[in-house]
Amino acid sequence: MLYPGRLHQFTKEHMDAVAAIFCGLLLFLGWIALHLGFLGWALLLLPAAYIIGGYESAREGFTTLVKERELDVDLLMIVAALGAAGLGLWRKEYYLIIDGAVLILIFAISGALEGYAMQRTERSIRSLMSLTQDTARVVRQGREEIVPINQLLLGDEIIVKPGELIPTDAIILEGYSSLNQAAITGESLPVEKKVGEEVFAGTLNGYGALKLKLHQPPESSLIQRVIRLVKQAQTEAPPSQEFIERFERRYAQVIVVVGIFLVILPPFIWNWEWETTIYRALTFLVVASPCALMAAIMPTLLSGIANGAKQGILFKNGAQLERVGKVRAIAFDKTGTLTTGQVEVCQVIASSEYTQADVLKAAAALESRSEHPIGKAIVQAASDLEYKSAVEVQAIPGKGIVGLVKQQQVIVGNAEFVQQYVTNLSVKLQDAAHTLQQEGKTVVWVARGEGDKEIVSLSTSFNIVGLVALADKIRPEAAKAIAHLRKLGVEQVVMLTGDNQRTANSVAQAIGIDKVYAQLLPEDKLGVIRNLQQEYETVAMVGDGINDAPALAQASVGIAMGKAGSDVALETADIVLMADKLEKIAVAMRLGKRAQAIVKQNIVIALSFILLLLVGNFLGNVNLPLGVVGHEGSTVLVTLSGLRLLK
Repeated sequence: MLYPGRLHQFTKEHMDAVAAIFCGLLLFLGWIALHLGFLGWALLLLPAAYIIGGYESAREGFTTLVKERELDVDLLMIVAALGAAGLGLWRKEYYLIIDGAVLILIFAISGALEGYAMQRTERSIRSLMSLTQDTARVVRQGREEIVPINQLLLGDEIIVKPGELIPTDAIILEGYSSLNQAAITGESLPVEKKVGEEVFAGTLNGYGALKLKLHQPPESSLIQRVIRLVKQAQTEAPPSQEFIERFERRYAQVIVVVGIFLVILPPFIWNWEWETTIYRALTFLVVASPCALMAAIMPTLLSGIANGAKQGILFKNGAQLERVGKVRAIAFDKTGTLTTGQVEVCQVIASSEYTQADVLKAAAALESRSEHPIGKAIVQAASDLEYKSAVEVQAIPGKGIVGLVKQQQVIVGNAEFVQQYVTNLSVKLQDAAHTLQQEGKTVVWVARGEGDKEIVSLSTSFNIVGLVALADKIRPEAAKAIAHLRKLGVEQVVMLTGDNQRTANSVAQAIGIDKVYAQLLPEDKLGVIRNLQQEYETVAMVGDGINDAPALAQASVGIAMGKAGSDVALETADIVLMADKLEKIAVAMRLGKRAQAIVKQNIVIALSFILLLLVGNFLGNVNLPLGVVGHEGSTVLVTLSGLRLLK
């Protein structure tokens, strides 16, 4: 049973379909009345069909004519239908009124089908917005309260139970759980989250209860940024669509002028009867209208945007979907883009009398007292080992750290610092360190003092325990992503970095990039992008940091890493990779290429139908209803064709 509220909602959502159904019913009853000779009933029912089926088109057409002083395709359809009806009344050939009503009906059905097709695309995009919560469960003064999201304050503690959506971006204070982030980042598998890690609004909590701390305003959350950008993408027309819209306005004017000539000239030139001339002119108005051409682009691009959003690729507008498929050269930032931006231990080498575990335990004992990124990486590498944290720890900026471990002095630092206090230095270790540095890795030396001490004193002699090599971790998917891009036709792949040439070359060699620009400032990156554009025209830039923003803005297509990216990079870029997965660039390019191909196919289909119907009209083989079927059929066909990108 439909209650009044639900009935109103149903009618609102299906208004075009309801109008088409009533139009069809009245047309059928009018046709029966005319067939049975009840002319009065027919002349009552058929105008009602015109009004119900054509009201919306007439309203839109006249609004466009009055406000924008432009001829609209909808208005042309109404003029053609009314012209057919007028011709039928004039000649008392009342079947022509039926023809006009059929035109209105098919136009109404087409409008309803196009509306449903576009609703499907919009639903795919709006599904993002359903991920947002209106309220959150907050602990205040020891009590749980349900608070609207917009009333949350920085520092609020939020409780999220198993199976609930995360209400806003926050940091885990207590608990451990598995979160399904597919809707935000496109990651197919749940991600384990523990204390200290960030969780995103709109992600689904798994088996564990979590206590979160709000560290940024709710409106700054990742999902809210996504929603704002998707709304922006829906309202901005790409260049191709703007061209088609300008073309349509001029084209409609040409149709009217040609239609007037077709009414006036044929009786004098080819001796056509006036009735035949008017009828064919009306049919010309229908078949020459560019509805299918107008529907050739935007449904396709909106479908591509929706598809990308499902896979964790956010296109800010349709223009970027078009453009990414044409990219011929692509430049990557190194740190945080091709690499994770997080230093990790990649190799441990012990001197002859020690083991690798000895090296890591000695280094971690000191570094556990340090906040330096290198120290954190060493502690992480030694997480499975048992060691006692050092005491009397002293950090020497730019050199290293010293302290006492079980009353034994330990030094951890760079070669220049540690080797000042070492009596015997192995040539083998020196050669190994040199090789590692040539590969772009950072080398940390570990030394232990002779004898027990109660205070730190660097006057004693030390023995080398070993060395630890660290490097920014290369993203595991980087090499494969570069290979995919080359297969898709990208002619040039380069790396842009502010890092030193040696480290940059090491990373580039590991992932298959043969052209490297190192030690660059932000303005230098901008210059490289400009040079690439002169040679390759359409150039993409992939980055994550503030220093990448100028290059991202200059590039034909700027691509930002969503999770690791700075706010400036995210705002500047044209495409955002929500999961920071480089392989999504190839997916975006394939979407762009498919969108281009489908748009071209749709334009060919639309123009072919118009040409065939025009020829058929002049040869007298196309009547008004057949012209409407061909015209509206081609419009629905290209709309449905564009929806292929949803898959």
